Amino acid sequence: MSNPDGLLVDIAATVESEHSNQMPLTVVVPGAVITGRLAPESLWRERVAEVLEASEHLKPFAALFAAPGAGDHPTTAPDPGPATRPTHLHLHVARILQGSFGLPHTGGMYRIAIADVSSWTVGDLSYSDQ
Repeated sequence: MSNPDGLLVDIAATVESEHSNQMPLTVVVPGAVITGRLAPESLWRERVAEVLEASEHLKPFAALFAAPGAGDHPTTAPDPGPATRPTHLHLHVARILQGSFGLPHTGGMYRIAIADVSSWTVGDLSYSDQ
């Protein structure tokens, strides 16, 4: 979306402010439909850091996710008000829906630019093996 959906931005901001990770969300982005639960960025970063820390080969990258304000790019854009507005969605226990499959089967961690979302719905879409 060249002009991100204000309601989706408000939902993301509410998840951030309430530190809730229970909002189920499905989004359509170029090339994929992704379904999962929206999480606050801090929780998402913490979980990614834990996974990386447990890997012998990826351990050096864990600090990039664990450090406050980590990363070169801000995740929020300035807002005219005192608070900042989210520019990214952070999904956990998320799956890419492809035909009748959800990948990965156990769910993954996805960071999605709100500007890339072309459509969305509240709810975690299921998939079927049948």
